[in-house]
Amino acid sequence: MHIATLLTNPARPTLDRTTVEALRNAWGGGDARWLHPGVAAEFALGSVPENLWKVWEGLQSLGIDLAVQVAEGRKKRLLIADMDSTMIQQECIDELADEAGVGPHVAGITARAMNGELDFEAALRERVGLLRGLPDTVIGRVLRDRITLMSGGPVLVATMKAHGGHAALVSGGFTAFTTVIAARLGFDEDRANRLEVSDGVLTGRVAEPILGKQAKLDALEQIAARLGITPQAAIAVGDGANDLAMLGRAGAGVALHAKPSVQAQCDIRVNHGDLTALLYLQGYAQNDFAT
Repeated sequence: MHIATLLTNPARPTLDRTTVEALRNAWGGGDARWLHPGVAAEFALGSVPENLWKVWEGLQSLGIDLAVQVAEGRKKRLLIADMDSTMIQQECIDELADEAGVGPHVAGITARAMNGELDFEAALRERVGLLRGLPDTVIGRVLRDRITLMSGGPVLVATMKAHGGHAALVSGGFTAFTTVIAARLGFDEDRANRLEVSDGVLTGRVAEPILGKQAKLDALEQIAARLGITPQAAIAVGDGANDLAMLGRAGAGVALHAKPSVQAQCDIRVNHGDLTALLYLQGYAQNDFAT
């Protein structure tokens, strides 16, 4: 059995009963279950509809996300998440670059790297090199003044942990940020790259080896093995090309507001919902959420 989930932005709850029932009837689905009125609903299906992606595209124009998954094992025991543009709304390296006066240039490199147009590790070294000489005190200021959490993140982490889940933040960014964000959101652990600092300034180098695409996949497999589960029991979320291996290996890989090349390779794409979408996709209703 499969489950079709429809959801939209909780800040603009526009999912109506007519839309849900029309699709349920067209696909011969089971009774609709409302997870959050106006925001998320689901119904059972016997198989994946042949016109899934055509319907998905039509719903996108209405601000509605759609995913079809195998029903069994939907509730996951491990959340493994990217940080930049996923758990937070910014790219930390772009914010540091703005402080260094090279913001637009670095942001352009970041966008291309996240879309898979550039080698991630080479692009990271190039961008970090442009930060050379920046006082390390800037990191604290950026965290305080520039970094904002992605909507739904605290509820996502709290709810999964309240139901016995484990949460890991795995970033191609920097430990100076992940340690703070992980603590703020309640993650159990975090992994990221380390910026080299000497005499209170950034050296323009990142410690080797760089945590990139393969390292994120390795983290998923290592953490799952340590917990005594398989990657199938994990839900992963990210937006960039360096997340693809992790997203593809997890039982549920969610491309959240992702780059076009990333979306094209993922079966679960959330473009309108926030991070609570990951809870609805697992079958949690709003009244199951932890605060």
